[in-house]
Amino acid sequence: MRLFSLLKSFYNDFVKSYIKTILTIFILAIFPSAFNSCSSSGESKIVTDNPETAYLLAKSNYDKKEYIDAIDDFNLIKLKFSGSSIIDKAVYYLGMSYLKREEYILAEYEFETVIKSYPSSKFSEDSRYNLALCYYLLSPKYNLDQTYTRYAITEFQNFLEIYPKSKYSPEAEKRITELKNKLAFKMYKSAEMYFGLGKYKSAIVYDNFILDEYFDSDYADDALYGKIQALMKKKLYEEAKTEITRFEKFFSSSPYLSKVKSIKSQIPY
Repeated sequence: MRLFSLLKSFYNDFVKSYIKTILTIFILAIFPSAFNSCSSSGESKIVTDNPETAYLLAKSNYDKKEYIDAIDDFNLIKLKFSGSSIIDKAVYYLGMSYLKREEYILAEYEFETVIKSYPSSKFSEDSRYNLALCYYLLSPKYNLDQTYTRYAITEFQNFLEIYPKSKYSPEAEKRITELKNKLAFKMYKSAEMYFGLGKYKSAIVYDNFILDEYFDSDYADDALYGKIQALMKKKLYEEAKTEITRFEKFFSSSPYLSKVKSIKSQIPY
């Protein structure tokens, strides 16, 4: 069983890495200017051979919000001083420079480098939170592909498991709730569309998905109310009664409660 668990974990990591690579290549192909326009020149002005001095010069540019120069400097430090004691914080602030410039894909790569290559670094906690934040900021509107939304939820959850008492924990929990609501809303809109088309079975599939995966979201009562309506349309009265009982138990303060009670009174006995 342990071997199976390890293989499953390896497979999940591989699939995630593969999807991320494909998405990055796609974005680079479609929007090449997203990474080149107004980006770093690749010409750092740092000439010192002292890694600490180099870091302080790069950090000075970062502190002055001269992020393009900071990116050039921190990239030079990565190449020139890769084995030095300042490399972890240099990589972290390289990630932060990209984050400040809203270059989230590049930023998440640097934060992930800190987490994986320098796990004992004092910047690991901040890097793990900011990795999740990058995915959060990459999360698009509900009607678009939600791959980054799911990545963000996973990374925020990972963060909370590792750093449950972190100063970032309340914000991480808040963002998880927000992201789950987005996914639930996407499913709800699909259920609503199928119900409007008279495809009640398909509507129920989406309602069930919300109730199974996002019962703690803001759209659980919408989904259950929608499911009750669809069951009534299909004349599945016994199932409808079961779901009405469920609704009354869990959503007694829902604005749909009076409508649910009205439906209940219409069920033939």
